[in-house]
Amino acid sequence: MEWLFKFPQLNSDLLLTFKRAIDGSLRSLTRVYGQSIEDVFYPLQRVLIFFENAISNAPWPLVVLALSAIAWLAARRWTIVGAVVGTLIAIGLLGLWQDAMKTISLVFVATIFSISIGIPFGILMNRFKQVGGVLQTILDIMQTMPPFVYLIPVVMLLGIGRVPGFIAVVIYAIPPIIRLTDLGIRLVDKEVLEAADAYGCSPWQKLLKVQMPLAMPTIMAGINQTIMMALGMVVIASMIGVQGLGLNVLQAIANQYFTQGIFNGFAIVGIAIIFDRISQAYGHRLQKHRGRAHE
Repeated sequence: MEWLFKFPQLNSDLLLTFKRAIDGSLRSLTRVYGQSIEDVFYPLQRVLIFFENAISNAPWPLVVLALSAIAWLAARRWTIVGAVVGTLIAIGLLGLWQDAMKTISLVFVATIFSISIGIPFGILMNRFKQVGGVLQTILDIMQTMPPFVYLIPVVMLLGIGRVPGFIAVVIYAIPPIIRLTDLGIRLVDKEVLEAADAYGCSPWQKLLKVQMPLAMPTIMAGINQTIMMALGMVVIASMIGVQGLGLNVLQAIANQYFTQGIFNGFAIVGIAIIFDRISQAYGHRLQKHRGRAHE
């Protein structure tokens, strides 16, 4: 009766041989093609360094002014602009300005990449049902996979540094924008689509001029979630060399620096609030505009 209480396992020697074969193949791949793989991602590294230097080396009043202008254009509310300015000044007074700018630059570039990749995949997911089914399964796996697992393949292929951390952030943050792009397109009223067909719109005209504009509030919600997930992953990606506030939190944990961890945690929360309020406010404005258009 012992078999009822102890689950049968595969032959341990066979399983060990299988694991070693896979791990050995990956190590051989990185030894032989490691430099070629790094060369492929070298332009991406230059892009990351460019944005990091541009934001980190910019005069702080210019950065505050730029983010305040973005907040005003997105929300048209002085309360949100004041919150952005107050949060940035508080981060600077805590001595975390440079690290915060590195974090913001990484999240900004990761969000741009996630949007440029996620929206086309969301359209494919909506347009082709078989592709949508496969993508749905992949996204389910991606969103239930522990974040630390994303670090393993990128570190094996690219080592430690900006690029592997950036790739892990993008992979972790991209599912919401894909899902909500698909959802936004599916939520467009059928009557509107029938009217577009009646006017003789081609499928691409209907997508670009009818469905995408009407789906934009939902897509903005996906962008908001992508930004939040990217910020959350930045802290974990600090384990493989991503600089910024996440690295400070990791050092605080390793050395038991309570105040350093708390201050950097509050700075990350402040940046999250800035991005969240700006993207949400812009999404609400689009929603109101959509409501007036229906009226």
